Amino acid sequence: MRKLATLARMITHLLVALAVAAPDATLADDVKIGNVLAHLQAFQAIADAHGGSRAAGTSGYDASTDYVAARLLEAGYKVELQPFHFDVYRQLTPGALAADGKDLGNVSTLAHSGAGEVTAKPDRVGMGCDDTDFAGFEPGAVAVVDRGLCTFGTKAARASAAGAKALVVVNQGGAFDGNTGAPQKIPIVGVDATQGAAVANARLVTVATRTEIRRMTSHNVIAQTRTGATHDVVMVGAHLDSVEAGPGLNDNGSGSAAILEIAIRMAARYPDRAVRFAWWGAEELGLIGSSYYVNTLPAAERAKIDMYLNLDMAASPNHIFGIYDGDDSDRVGEGPGPAGSARIERAFEDFFVSRHLPYTGTDFSGRSDYGPFIEAGIPAGGLFTGAEGLKTQDQANAFGGTAGVPFDSCYHRECDNLRNVNAYALDVSADAVATVITTFAGIGNEMQSASSP
Repeated sequence: MRKLATLARMITHLLVALAVAAPDATLADDVKIGNVLAHLQAFQAIADAHGGSRAAGTSGYDASTDYVAARLLEAGYKVELQPFHFDVYRQLTPGALAADGKDLGNVSTLAHSGAGEVTAKPDRVGMGCDDTDFAGFEPGAVAVVDRGLCTFGTKAARASAAGAKALVVVNQGGAFDGNTGAPQKIPIVGVDATQGAAVANARLVTVATRTEIRRMTSHNVIAQTRTGATHDVVMVGAHLDSVEAGPGLNDNGSGSAAILEIAIRMAARYPDRAVRFAWWGAEELGLIGSSYYVNTLPAAERAKIDMYLNLDMAASPNHIFGIYDGDDSDRVGEGPGPAGSARIERAFEDFFVSRHLPYTGTDFSGRSDYGPFIEAGIPAGGLFTGAEGLKTQDQANAFGGTAGVPFDSCYHRECDNLRNVNAYALDVSADAVATVITTFAGIGNEMQSASSP
């Protein structure tokens, strides 16, 4: 025990000496890619031990929250595991569809479809987006609608209200997958154009789905620096969950690992403004964890969040460096973020200019956890290295990589593992976020005592 105590004192003295010897070291300097990759290796090991996934509602996700919380506690943070409830939808067997007793082959069960088997006459009602589409619809029939113009959820709601016992959505092209966005009472399947024609011309159709929806509890992980002003907090977040199909090492172990290492390294510094870190749950199920956090936060507490920085997919193999377009200067997709988002965009741009690195704008499409913050009027920004979209030739010229290939060919797939991680893109992304945090939080270089981060 005496030898261990002596060794611990030697290590402490060495850390202090290093801090004194390198007073100009920045937070980004302290965030080493080897340590970030070590966190990713831990996430991979967790997935390997829990059926290959870290999805919300699974033991793999729970083990991931335990890992993040343990590292934060070791660094001296107080850690909050914020519980929230959500419904998990699962398809138990593939959907089935028959026209006048003839099996029509593979069909897709739309996510959140109800379960059941229905045999009834079909009634084609056009797009199914308005109540007028269902004028004259006979309750008890199977509604047949075309894909497009409105959400699947809207079509399902209109069909259910009209008394349909099942819903068939017809694509004008091939097979497709879809999501109604919320649990439905009736079976809902999607079909291609050929199957749709057979259904429309049938006397009777049979629609069969086997699904289940289970109520589950998960957690966000939240930690805040003990120093710094708390009336204008800089908040940084990344979603911790994967999809069920794989371990999610790029999406979004990469962002989670990067901000975890940033938080650990901040334990030795004194920010002028408090920095709050969050690892969100159930992002892949519809931004559930971050939405719960923002929506349940009292208005006075929301007002104390000066900005939100998001890091989702920071290590795409065929990467770009996409900075969220806070001022909508690209005029692509959605509009600008709340007032103050443009300064976040400029801070990230300044980082890339200082490193002589290329960057591009990326739209606030609503696909990640910045969404609830923007809806609440909180300025937002962050980085994104690309998902399933194809890299253009201009992007390949600027960033390298291969044009015509997805930024991440393993997006939402089993192969999103350690081999799918671009360490260079992750290193740059982590440094960029650390630098922007420093810009807005005013982090000093002093070492703190071992008892307080």
